[in-house]
Amino acid sequence: MKTPSRAKRAAAALTATLLFSFIPDAPLCGASRVEPDSEFREIAKGIDLFGDIYRELSVNYVEPLDVSSLMYAAIDGMLAALDPYTVFLDESQSEELGELTSGQYTGIGISMARFGEKIYVTSVLDGYPAGKAGIRTGDRIEMINSRPVRGKTLDEIREMIKGTTGTRLTMKIEREGGHSPGVISLSREEVRVSTVSYSGIIGRTGYIELSSFTSHSTEDIREAVEKLLRKASADRQPMNGLVFDLRGNPGGLLASAVEISSLFVENGSTVVTIRGRASESEKIYKTEHFPLAAGLPLAVLINRESASASEIVSGAIQDLDRGIVLGERSYGKGLVQSVVRLPYDNTLKLTTAKYYTPSGRLIQKPRSESSSVRDVLKKNHYPESLPVYYTTGKRKVYGGGGIAPDVTVQGVERSEYEQELRSKGLIFLFASRYRATHPEAPEKSLEQASLMEAFAGFLLEEKFSFTSAPERRLMELEESIKAEQAGNSGNVTKSLEGLKLELAELKRKKIEGESKRIARLLELEIMRHYNETASRKAELADDPVLQKALALLSDTKAYLRMLRH
Repeated sequence: MKTPSRAKRAAAALTATLLFSFIPDAPLCGASRVEPDSEFREIAKGIDLFGDIYRELSVNYVEPLDVSSLMYAAIDGMLAALDPYTVFLDESQSEELGELTSGQYTGIGISMARFGEKIYVTSVLDGYPAGKAGIRTGDRIEMINSRPVRGKTLDEIREMIKGTTGTRLTMKIEREGGHSPGVISLSREEVRVSTVSYSGIIGRTGYIELSSFTSHSTEDIREAVEKLLRKASADRQPMNGLVFDLRGNPGGLLASAVEISSLFVENGSTVVTIRGRASESEKIYKTEHFPLAAGLPLAVLINRESASASEIVSGAIQDLDRGIVLGERSYGKGLVQSVVRLPYDNTLKLTTAKYYTPSGRLIQKPRSESSSVRDVLKKNHYPESLPVYYTTGKRKVYGGGGIAPDVTVQGVERSEYEQELRSKGLIFLFASRYRATHPEAPEKSLEQASLMEAFAGFLLEEKFSFTSAPERRLMELEESIKAEQAGNSGNVTKSLEGLKLELAELKRKKIEGESKRIARLLELEIMRHYNETASRKAELADDPVLQKALALLSDTKAYLRMLRH
């Protein structure tokens, strides 16, 4: 049997995508998709026109074309005129989508990062092949199955590690300090990653951090809540509340958001409503189980990176007056995607509806001006939402995209200098070196002055040089002046030297002012190389948003007063 060419497969994928959009009697998410005859004719004309252009380019363009890539580029260009979440996924991307929504994959249980040309293990899951083989955070991967990883992307390396459950692979591992494990043989396993990245009791308050919403997240949260309740009971010290941390959580499955909400709000409560193109497409999602922690005071933490399912949960808890939301306004991703399977293992992730909270707020932030050459959306298709809404208890909440917190608390902002250190992996690499020369974890806090002195030496050894944003702008200005003056910029250049010196001094003082924070980051990263759980617990002690939530839950009167106004 002859296998279709890649170009034919791409063409079939596009045709299937277009046909799915306009064939009468093809329902999508419960919505009737019958179009008027005139629109049907316009779609048919569009397909004919596209085919003609594709053929002409493929045959007659002045340079030889990869006709398969041309087709995929055309699909991407068409979808770019819509929203960022309607995307075409090829075969490999479709497989990754399945891993993200299931929260599991076949592998060895590690996370990796590239710093420079080298690949490092940044985290190891307990109980899986890598951990059982002795691989640890900070190790450097040199080879997989005798093939060097240098020059390969992280995606390529992940593909080298993946495989069928039970099959074996070898990895050559190097480690700081001269005690490298060498070549290690591992057997691939089904890896199940818990979406609860940390949970524990802080003082008398429970804390749960959720990283994403997958098919296992409800089970993960239920187990975490039950574990905290058992510990509080065993300690004979009932919890005064629960903090549910959704900061940085990009979302995931709608069903998971509804199920997790049901753990906290009354049975039969509306969690979210979705509305699509047709009026009859509206669907209301309500809780179907009795809550696990109905009477426990609740604080939800969000920030600018909390999106989609995170906004559904935080919006429902806020609108139903079930708890207090703290932090920053969330991202504002309130679009529903349906996964449409296309021929040849391709996938279309298609926006089909929008999310609305129980009070009627549209979660999606306002659409910015279209960057496409042609604006393909019909004007005034969706009515503008009113900015003020009301919770079950008649509290005011505000629309405008995303979830606005009840209590605004800014998290710690990363400075330009800190971001540069992180992007180059220097804090991580310093901690790896420390771990290599100190077999046992520190028993007490590290002395900051000596830590910073050692780090300064490490930065010199790594030839790290930091250029601030003002310095970069000045350099650009100097280059522009030189080009403009064509060799006659001597006087101007001299006058800029003083400004250079002033900027360098300002940079030095700013870096010096950050020394306390950098020292703390180094200490936490060193701790993480020995024990990730202990490091996260220590990090939370410095968290201003969490500390505000803990204070609020400790003051019952203030908590109740906020829920009533």
